Amino acid sequence: MELIRGIHNLKNQHHGCVLTIGNFDGVHLGHQRVLNQVKQQASQLGLPAVVMTFEPQPMELFAKDKAPARLTRLRDKYELLEKMELDRLLCVNFNQRFASLTAESFIRDLLVGKLGVKFLVIGDDFRFGKGREGNFEMLQKAGEEFGFEVVNTASFRVEETRVSSTAIRQALANDELDASAEMLGRHYTLSGRVAHGQKLARGFGFPTANISLKRYVVPVRGVYAVQVLGVDDKPLPGIANIGKKPTVAGTTPDLEVHIFDYEGNLYGQQIEVALLHKIRDEKNLSHWSCLSSK
Repeated sequence: MELIRGIHNLKNQHHGCVLTIGNFDGVHLGHQRVLNQVKQQASQLGLPAVVMTFEPQPMELFAKDKAPARLTRLRDKYELLEKMELDRLLCVNFNQRFASLTAESFIRDLLVGKLGVKFLVIGDDFRFGKGREGNFEMLQKAGEEFGFEVVNTASFRVEETRVSSTAIRQALANDELDASAEMLGRHYTLSGRVAHGQKLARGFGFPTANISLKRYVVPVRGVYAVQVLGVDDKPLPGIANIGKKPTVAGTTPDLEVHIFDYEGNLYGQQIEVALLHKIRDEKNLSHWSCLSSK
């Protein structure tokens, strides 16, 4: 899947596509339904299937530290979208300049002028343009004028619960990992590159892989039973602490993972940690020694 970082990197060969637009945070089952429609229509029209997303996410620009916790970083989102065999991901820099673009300019200059959209698939709550003035009806009228079709995808539901990134965040905050997994279609995961930590847990006989979660206000916090991917050819069982390390006066969220019966060197490796169930809330670093007695 081709990654296009910024509107300025759109070329002539990128003109003409089937497009969907949104944050796609988590790439959950609702998103997957939209993406499958995009792929199906792209195949019928013989055009590339393209996803437009935003970095940072709009609420991160407007609400700053009060923005909702992300489910996925851009890297994770890219990998999940790539698995769905889409052709391109256009990542738009969502800054004040882009946010002030009128809905008319968004349609005329970007969708029509640069992307040459022939078919557009959007979620049922999609709004765009300065002041969120653009909506589905505006896109329909523009489609009639500029020659593209617009489809509004109905909300996808699992057992009558609307699948959304917000609902998944709430399930994670309530320690309802089974519910979040059902909406995601997989276990919730965190990923990152293993860095050198303070090695304090090693003194308790539980060496850990340390991953900084930099971008996060994390939607989860505490001690979890996990599976670790990216270390071996199969998932490895372990235990993880997610939080701000109160024992060492931590201020930013970190992920510490202990893989059972593993002694290899993980420094510099990119790993993924799937949360299976929560054991308890975060405590001081001595939690590693406390777990050894259970």
